[in-house]
Amino acid sequence: MASANPYRLFDVTLHRKTQLSPHMMRLTLTGPPVTEMATWAPDQRVKLFFPAADGTHSKLVREEGWYARFKSMLADRRPAMRTYTIRHLRAEQGEVDIDFVLHGETGPASRWALRAQPGDSMQILAPDKQFSAKETGGFEWKPPKTLTQLLIVADATALPAAMGILDELATLAKPPQTQAFFEVDSAQDMLAVPDWPGLAVQWLIRDQADAVVAGALMVEAVRHAILPVQPAAGQAVELAEVDIDKDILWEVAETASEGFYGWIAGESAAVMSLRRYLIKECGIPREALNLMGYWRDTKPGVQA
Repeated sequence: MASANPYRLFDVTLHRKTQLSPHMMRLTLTGPPVTEMATWAPDQRVKLFFPAADGTHSKLVREEGWYARFKSMLADRRPAMRTYTIRHLRAEQGEVDIDFVLHGETGPASRWALRAQPGDSMQILAPDKQFSAKETGGFEWKPPKTLTQLLIVADATALPAAMGILDELATLAKPPQTQAFFEVDSAQDMLAVPDWPGLAVQWLIRDQADAVVAGALMVEAVRHAILPVQPAAGQAVELAEVDIDKDILWEVAETASEGFYGWIAGESAAVMSLRRYLIKECGIPREALNLMGYWRDTKPGVQA
């Protein structure tokens, strides 16, 4: 029976934990409801609910008005909600993989990932495959059919989505020319990537550089990328400012764009710098770029 709502709450339990690198862990979650979960793109976003500040586990009831009741809960008893990416969905097996960036016990998500044991429960708000429409949204990877040149830029928080994009492209008969820049904490955090003749991946290692500002290595690397020559390059281009301390920097590309396409995600100030460089200095049309501030580095010690 078709669902009237694109998203639904899924009750899942932790099946296994896989250490991908010193700062990245894959949690495989399972449960009968997962057979009804869907994902529409390699950067499909979902909401994960972690124990509240008082340790109460998420037990949201899947019924009309659940979100209003969630928001009305006392702050210390309200489950902590964070946005993550589906890395792999094996619906027929009732399994979904979520990759976590680990940064100690500084936030509810990393803390849960480190402490959780197989059998521990949690809840996910994810696409319902019974939804009557074809897609539920919650993703920005919508490349044009005439994609010939791709730029992907990501820090560790966006790496699961970026890796999913590379995996999808690798299945194509003729993948596009692709430049990928990935900023991670250490050389041990470099993950295996697919390979094709037009793919160039550059890993930007923070502990091997003097950069102390999150995203600085991404910004510098893109300045050396091979970009298409645009008629507007060097000309004055109007670009509305975004106050990243008040608003989320989230601008999506238009699927009608052709040729060049950019998918850029990470710390908001770094994405803002790349936005200015690519659009104002290089003349890349705003419509050809996905620019997504996944997080803001303004509150040391406050993490996902």
